[in-house]
Amino acid sequence: MAKITLQGNEIHTNGELPAVGSQAPAFTLVNTDLQDVTLDTFKGKKKLLNIVPSLDTPVCATSTKKFNDFAKDRNDVVMLVIAADLPFAMGRFCGAENVDKVVPLSIMRDRHFAKDYGVLITDGPLAGITARAVVVLDENDKVVHAELVPEIAQEPDYDKALVAL
Repeated sequence: MAKITLQGNEIHTNGELPAVGSQAPAFTLVNTDLQDVTLDTFKGKKKLLNIVPSLDTPVCATSTKKFNDFAKDRNDVVMLVIAADLPFAMGRFCGAENVDKVVPLSIMRDRHFAKDYGVLITDGPLAGITARAVVVLDENDKVVHAELVPEIAQEPDYDKALVAL
C-alpha cells in the first residue's frame, strides 16, 4: 500500500508500482472502439503509461496533452493514457483537444490493471479509480521508470519520464 494525498488529505493505493528492472504485468484494457487491448498489442515498442484518475480533470488533461506533443516527432514509442473514464468520454476528449498521438485506454471492464500496477485507490472520495502515475517500459516490457505522483493534484515529472523513454 502506498500513501498519496488528494488536496493534502492522505489516501492510499492497493499496492506499489512495478519496480524498475521488473517485467511489466500483462494487462487488458478497453480502447475507444470498445475493443480489448493488451500489453502485447504494443510488442516491440517503447511505452509510456500515463495513468490518470480521469481525463475530465485539468491535471490529467494537461499531462495527456504534453505527452501527446512529445509523441508527435517519435515513431518508436507509444503513449498510452489509462483512466477509469468510459471509452466514449476518452474519445470525445481526444477529439476535442486534438490528441492524436496518445492511445486512450479504459479500465472499465475490470480493475486488474489498477490492482496489478498498485494504483487502485482504496479509500477516500476517489476510491475505485486510479492514482496518478507514469510507468515507462522498454521494447521488451521491462520497467525503466516508475513514478507514483504523491499529490493527485500535481503533474508528473515529465522530464524524468521522457529521459527514461
